Amino acid sequence: MIMNEQQIERYSRHIILSNVGVEGQEKILDGKVLIIGAGGLGSPAALYLAAAGVGTIGIIDGDVVDRTNLQRQVIHFTPDIGKPKVISAKEKIELMNPDVKVNAYQDLVVASNISEYISEYDFIIDGTDNFPTKFLINDACVLNGKAFSHGGIIRFSGQTLTYTPGNTCYRCVFHEPPPKGSVPSCSQAGVLGAIAGMLGTIQAAEALKYLTGTGELLTNRLYYFDTLKNNYRTIDVKRSDDCPVCGKHPTISELQDIEMPACDLKQL
Repeated sequence: MIMNEQQIERYSRHIILSNVGVEGQEKILDGKVLIIGAGGLGSPAALYLAAAGVGTIGIIDGDVVDRTNLQRQVIHFTPDIGKPKVISAKEKIELMNPDVKVNAYQDLVVASNISEYISEYDFIIDGTDNFPTKFLINDACVLNGKAFSHGGIIRFSGQTLTYTPGNTCYRCVFHEPPPKGSVPSCSQAGVLGAIAGMLGTIQAAEALKYLTGTGELLTNRLYYFDTLKNNYRTIDVKRSDDCPVCGKHPTISELQDIEMPACDLKQL
């Protein structure tokens, strides 16, 4: 895509970056990112990707805006209560940046539809809050050769890693969902709203780095932070030969839905 004068002005702070430049910004404008979940993580990710000029942003969410969402889901405003989240998000993105095409899918991803949804996108952002969907996103992306960013938050903590084909996937690290009832949901445990903004913004940065081919992605590394103690660390994680989806002898060749409790954060 060749930029016009208004676009050169709008994205000038990207263009002057030596690692981005005109070519990198044009890649962003041609890029396609799918955000699964228009909640705490998906909201800031969507806003920053829209501001950056990602050409096509897809948003999948089957929920409507609830008053309890407003403490952290910054793309939704008080008048949006009761409105489908994907419509609320689409309206804000289109107001922010007319360069961006928004595909709003008021739906839930399940084994039977996720491969079709992710097929036309370059990069996937996991903004969900439950184990079944996180494992489903991982398995679908691995089987379809799609890069994605995993994110999980609870209380004052967050974690993220990025998968690209051939590198460590989510199952390599976490293997399988925890026993039912062993992990509290976000509604039970709570979450500091700003944590969602911190992690969602990191996920947006990973998507932009992937699209432009610049910098080092969080591949083969788990980034974890606990803001209550101001503890931030990156943990090297290795691809597992025993991984059931990307290991030497994979046992997962077809996608399956899993019934499990909500929320996702391994205590490290």
